[in-house]
Amino acid sequence: MKIQKRHIVLAALILALGSAVYLNWQFQDVSKLSSDTSKELGAATYVNANSTDDQVEYVAKQTTNSEQFFSKATVERQQYRDEVIGIATKTVESSDSSDEAKTKAVEQLSKIEDTIIKESNIESLIKAKGFSNCLCFISDKACTLSIPKKELKKNSPLIIKDVVLSQLDIEFSEIVIVEV
Repeated sequence: MKIQKRHIVLAALILALGSAVYLNWQFQDVSKLSSDTSKELGAATYVNANSTDDQVEYVAKQTTNSEQFFSKATVERQQYRDEVIGIATKTVESSDSSDEAKTKAVEQLSKIEDTIIKESNIESLIKAKGFSNCLCFISDKACTLSIPKKELKKNSPLIIKDVVLSQLDIEFSEIVIVEV
């Protein structure tokens, strides 16, 4: 019995690591890695005030995709957390569980609760700074934030990182901002 419960906890941790890797891969924007030599730093770009219907439709579609991303990611994150919390709760409530397994499950539940609170605080503070949406993912070594691309300005990364540093004890370089 002891081995099976360890396997369940190990499987949950592996699932968490796998989902973190998948989300990191999903959020990466490969197009940013290639440099465009035709642009000049500081060059002004003029925009025509008369936008065509195609441009308006494109912007509307991008906004919808961004909103869908945030709602889908929030639901998936909550489903995953519910699953992990359910496994840990079953371990704590099971009379067959050893005291060591129960202690580890309680520690894991406490850590999950702490992470949820910190992520929620960061998301709320960033929204209070003027961003319409934000998703925060905290791991042991870093914090990844998803922010709508259209809302990021020149000083936005500093504002966002300041909020994260006020809530977490991590290095400045460990904060990753992903444009969605």
